[in-house]
Amino acid sequence: MAGQLKEVRNRIKSIQNSQQITKAMKMVSAAKLRRAQDAIIQMRPYAQKLQELLSNIVSNSEGEIGMDLAAERPVEKVLLVVITSDRGLAGAYNANLIKLAKATIRDKYASQNAKGNVTIWSIGKKGFEHFQKNNFKVTETYKDIFLSLTFENVQACAQAAVKAFENKEFDAVEIVYSQFRNAATQSFVVERFLPIPKVEKKQGTSNVDFIFEPSKEELVAELMPKILNTQLYKAVLDANASEHGARMTAMDKASDNANELLKSLRLSYNRARQAAITTELTEIVSGAAALQG
Repeated sequence: MAGQLKEVRNRIKSIQNSQQITKAMKMVSAAKLRRAQDAIIQMRPYAQKLQELLSNIVSNSEGEIGMDLAAERPVEKVLLVVITSDRGLAGAYNANLIKLAKATIRDKYASQNAKGNVTIWSIGKKGFEHFQKNNFKVTETYKDIFLSLTFENVQACAQAAVKAFENKEFDAVEIVYSQFRNAATQSFVVERFLPIPKVEKKQGTSNVDFIFEPSKEELVAELMPKILNTQLYKAVLDANASEHGARMTAMDKASDNANELLKSLRLSYNRARQAAITTELTEIVSGAAALQG
């Protein structure tokens, strides 16, 4: 009985130590989430308006010079930019992103993948480790971006993707990432990066007429790379906020689960202790009765 009590005490102590860690991680993630949330909320309207402007220009300039980044061509080689996190303990966050990337390859680019023509650029170590372990064609160049999350570092990745598309190393570039909604909710999406998507024209609507100053060619040549840089940076900021939200939620649930487990263990401990005391009392009474007899 004494051995059983000691075992339960050790389990209670172990869970209490784990709970201290989960509570501390929740507080750290909450602090990081506030900064990450502010960054994406400020960035999102600007990035969305730029993307809308670029898509409108591309839609109304089909076939014109300078529209190479919007040129549709047969998709033989594909690049997926998959944005995961550097660390785990964020619930199913990384697993859902990896699952979505695999589903995209399986459902959309199966023939290209069979020929070895699907390449993954992983932003975040968790994605890189998984794809490398499972023999995907993955590049580690940009996996450490979250160690120093700056516009310049993300810009380098965006510019490399643009250059590769222009050189026809890839015919399509897509981003797999998580859009931040709130601390408990993330939307896992696949978003086309290149060629630049066109706005779908609704029946009965007229084209948007822009007045360009300077010339359209100069403006497009200047705008396109900058807007694409901003688009990828927005996706990385979304992913950063989503990660901290997912980790904060996971650690909160882990702390709650630890409380439930501690209640159960303390109840078991008290029952075992009461049983031990009852047994000892019974032995003392029996011994006293034997002496009197």
